[in-house]
Amino acid sequence: MDRSHKGTLRLLASLGLALAMAGCAPLAPPGGRPTPLPDLPIEIAGRCNQTEEDGFHEQARLDVRSNWVQALSWRIDVGRKGHCRFELGDFRQVKARPSIELLERAGGSCKLMVWQGQGRVTLAHAGCERFCTAGIYEQAWPVMFDAATGACASAR
Repeated sequence: MDRSHKGTLRLLASLGLALAMAGCAPLAPPGGRPTPLPDLPIEIAGRCNQTEEDGFHEQARLDVRSNWVQALSWRIDVGRKGHCRFELGDFRQVKARPSIELLERAGGSCKLMVWQGQGRVTLAHAGCERFCTAGIYEQAWPVMFDAATGACASAR
């Protein structure tokens, strides 16, 4: 799967979850019936550090115990164009179940979301342009961890 398709899948997954969490739409697997977000306990010591062929790089640490975020550090580099950076100290957790939500402490619109499904734990963002260098926010996709190992998970 090439980078543009993988990125599109990640973006659609992120947007679908954001809409579902806002009560606007159910989650639906491709070609399937809508399903509710599973209320699975999230426990992970996630570490993902990978670079793709096009220079897209993500380095993420996510530690969650009993649905409460203990550590979070996430940097996304979009080639040489720019980056986004998220640190737990800039956020406060406002929701733990069925998915996790963290809101920007400074009162801005940035929200980080964590959910588990299909063997992956996904960390996504919404409304976080100010955490990125100019012009790259639309290219900064969610990071996915393998729920069993905590390593980077593929978008497939």
